[in-house]
Amino acid sequence: MFWPETPKQEAAVIPDEVTDIAYQIRCQTLPVDHAWALSQAVRAVLPWLESEPGAGVHTIHVADSGNGWMRPAGADDLLHLSRRTKLQLRVPRHRIDDAMRLIGQVLDVAGHAMTIDKAALKPLSSLTTIFSRYVVSAAGQDENAFLAAQVRELEGMGIQPKRMLCGIEHRLATPDGPVRTRSLMIADLSPPESVRIQQRGLGPLRLLGCGLFLPHKDIKELNPPQGR
Repeated sequence: MFWPETPKQEAAVIPDEVTDIAYQIRCQTLPVDHAWALSQAVRAVLPWLESEPGAGVHTIHVADSGNGWMRPAGADDLLHLSRRTKLQLRVPRHRIDDAMRLIGQVLDVAGHAMTIDKAALKPLSSLTTIFSRYVVSAAGQDENAFLAAQVRELEGMGIQPKRMLCGIEHRLATPDGPVRTRSLMIADLSPPESVRIQQRGLGPLRLLGCGLFLPHKDIKELNPPQGR
């Protein structure tokens, strides 16, 4: 855990050089580990994503629990998507029109049909706590080494992180072998810092959803454990 105390900073206007696009979809189920399959399906329609450094494909996440249902943990288990589930891409502004070509397509995601309906822009957030479910971790990196690596990358952006918390290691399956990742929450950023990280991301493999940050409203779980 990396947790020094510093005061919050001032708000800022949100630039629009990079934005998320949220697509309404019709898709009943997806494997829990669908990052590679989803990336391949989207890139088949939008091949330019590969060459856009600001572009990414968010993995699809559903609620951990609800109405007696618990989110499955196995990579091959199935997620059951609701009508409100969205597919989200992160794209630079000049690619917004190109990304709309996805509308009307039927994607094959690991054998599961996903029909893409209408889309809406979803601007980045100025909230000062952000979260990524997957940030690539080097082989053998423990929690402290992982956090130190993220600090170095953030400092390269001109950002001195104040509070960060990472999760346990999680692996994403690819044809070249598993990709090691950890979740990462960053708190007490200034609004411009938050937007900068959302625009650039951390680490590689944005098209697998890695290093893409979303706003996080509830920071109660960020309270350090007693005695630390």
